[in-house]
Amino acid sequence: MTLALALGACDQAKDDTSTGTFAPAGPGAPAQRDVALVPGGGDLVTAPDRRALPYLDNAAAVTEGMQLYNQMNCVGCHFNGGGGIGPPLMDTSWTYGGRLDQIYDTIYFGRANGMPAWGGKLTDDQIWKIASYVRSMSLPETIAANGNGTPSQHPAPVPREADAFDGWHVPKEAGS
Repeated sequence: MTLALALGACDQAKDDTSTGTFAPAGPGAPAQRDVALVPGGGDLVTAPDRRALPYLDNAAAVTEGMQLYNQMNCVGCHFNGGGGIGPPLMDTSWTYGGRLDQIYDTIYFGRANGMPAWGGKLTDDQIWKIASYVRSMSLPETIAANGNGTPSQHPAPVPREADAFDGWHVPKEAGS
């Protein structure tokens, strides 16, 4: 019986070792891509997802993402970016990668230790917009616009340059 269940579960997902992706079952489900987290350190170079392009330099997407972030109660765990039960989103350290597509993956698939998967509950467009807002929280422009008030209430659009690096390292200009 256990063997039959295990074999049945194998049919639920397809592991494509030729591309390094794992495809969850279900119509329209995107393949989970590698993330920037490398056990033991080091870098994993992944190609940016071109689906992120419409959400870069897009102030409307970030504003809608802020509304969705609040509606979905992301603030319950991450507060307004400062962290709480969930990790802070206003710093420059991104466990699973800080590129827009990497944040999308975190929201879509969820992560161990409490981050729920929102894929199938929200549309792709909604997840991309939330990812845009989340990425904007750590931008110097967003932090400066909020002054001493509640963080992340005046989000700046995510510039293309923010995704130009692999999302793991702080850009030299911001980190120096």
